Amino acid sequence: MGFEHTGKQLNFFGMTDANAERIVKQNSKPIMLVIGNPPYNANQLNENENNKNREYPEIDQRIKDTYIKQSTAQKTKLYDMYARFLRWASDRIDKNGIVAFISNNSYLDSRGFDGFRKVVASEFDHIYILDLGGDVRKNTKLSGTTHNVFGIQIGVAIVFFVKTDKKGKSPAQIFYARRPEFEFATDKLAFLRSEKFSDIHFQHIQPDKKQNWLNITENDWDELMPVALKESKTSDGAKEPKAIFKLFSLGVVTNRDEWVYDDDKNELTKKVNFLIDIYNQEVDKLSGKGKTKANLAEEVDKSIKWTRAVKHDLAKGRKYAFENQFIKQALYRPFVKRHLYFNSDLNEMQYRLPEIFTGDNLVICFTDASSSKPFMTFASNQIPDLHLVGAGAGTQCLPLYRYSESGERVENVTDWALGQFKKRYERVENREKSKKKDALLSNPQSLITKQDIFHYVYAVLHHPAYRAKYEINLKREFPRIPFYEDFWKWAGWGKKLMELHLGYEGVEPYALERLNVETLERSNIQTRLMARKENGLIEIDTQTTLRGVPAEAWEYRLGTYSALEWVLERYKEKKPKDPTIAEKFNTYKFAEYKESVIELLRRVCTVSVETMKIVKEMGD
Repeated sequence: MGFEHTGKQLNFFGMTDANAERIVKQNSKPIMLVIGNPPYNANQLNENENNKNREYPEIDQRIKDTYIKQSTAQKTKLYDMYARFLRWASDRIDKNGIVAFISNNSYLDSRGFDGFRKVVASEFDHIYILDLGGDVRKNTKLSGTTHNVFGIQIGVAIVFFVKTDKKGKSPAQIFYARRPEFEFATDKLAFLRSEKFSDIHFQHIQPDKKQNWLNITENDWDELMPVALKESKTSDGAKEPKAIFKLFSLGVVTNRDEWVYDDDKNELTKKVNFLIDIYNQEVDKLSGKGKTKANLAEEVDKSIKWTRAVKHDLAKGRKYAFENQFIKQALYRPFVKRHLYFNSDLNEMQYRLPEIFTGDNLVICFTDASSSKPFMTFASNQIPDLHLVGAGAGTQCLPLYRYSESGERVENVTDWALGQFKKRYERVENREKSKKKDALLSNPQSLITKQDIFHYVYAVLHHPAYRAKYEINLKREFPRIPFYEDFWKWAGWGKKLMELHLGYEGVEPYALERLNVETLERSNIQTRLMARKENGLIEIDTQTTLRGVPAEAWEYRLGTYSALEWVLERYKEKKPKDPTIAEKFNTYKFAEYKESVIELLRRVCTVSVETMKIVKEMGD
């Protein structure tokens, strides 16, 4: 399979001369058992913590050459300490040996670990998995402190990788057992203490061709048209992929939302200038003084938010300058626009967004594969945030256009896709026309445009039957699109939905009744922003309630919240997490936005009702 390695221990733990000497001795001896329980800091939460995992270039190169090379995922987290430990242990174990490992269980079904699953199946003879569950992100009915053996939010599994000297070319036999979903942690621990390994009932599982071990689907997914491909090229003149869209991108990652987003443009300007001033002072104070990166990390002024890229610029002595042109309007959450300082200095990752939003554009946003949130789709003509529907849910976007380096606007739907749609629907239309004079389809096929395909895709991604049938596939891969009967009906639905979602600020407000408690003193008014779905009420504050919200309005959901709930959640008063922002820039008061929020809720109510009308037509 091409994954072979010498088996010698790499310099993973050789931080001191004593350790290096120990490694030399160990490499002359066979190791038949490696047991591991790595630290649970796979991702550093904040560069200000200065506790970033140590770099291991040799191990990371092995990960790149194996797990990542064999992966089809666009983005992986395979340089964390879990993967590093497993890569090291797999290389170090003798030809007859066992690697026993307890960690989070994301490698069992995450697309980002498809390459990992392929590689370990080729390197070992037998794999035994005991899945202890307890993933609160996938099942909100669980409690991390009562159902998880470590009291954490992510699921846990114990795995045994077994290697023998009889290893052939066949992939490993994989055996899987899982504890009951709602079993308490105390019961799981009691089971582990008392149960013999030989008494555990393991199910022999057969991975599919995409290296899925669990939740294997049997449908026509592979026959559908991919919306985009990982290997797509985006430079001018490059060969088009056999997909509907050529360019795609994740939403913007700032890693400092409280610093570079704001509802008020003037307040945003103040915050960004403050951050840049402090940063530039640190450049004058620390750079060029012969200090290491570690020294710089310890000595920086922690009153601002530091990230990996900003620390890197500090080490190079690079200064920043505020430019008003970088303040853009962005889609922060569904139906919530905010001002964003869209600048690569202070945005950790912009991905391909500069190629998309050099000028006017439209994008179809959708939930990234492997997200912990339900699949959703939403249209935008503004820069979308990575966490458009909250933390734990990345957002991909498919643009109608892309912009070349010279600023030329180019259609992003491929010629290949246009040809496929024309071929498919032209054949259907001609057959129907031959049956009777009046065509069943409402437009001549020759008029199909790339924008029509854009609308068609948007409609399909809203189709409840599509989401249900391909639910598991959508958690693993980019969407694929089927050919439904009557292209023009679907394109028409998509166009209506897109007009609703893009133009929500201009729709007719829904006639919600406003109930006021006039006698309440202004100083005693408390913000509520709570939905009472069963009663059709929205409590704005202790003075004002909106009545008459129709039940279908709550049915329009984007991730875990309805559209109305996203508005309510976003406008609540919350103390900023960043201490500097909390002390110097916490100016938000809901009372100043109350009337505009009420107006927004009425319009979003209209959009929600009209969206559900269209979605329900799809199922009729």
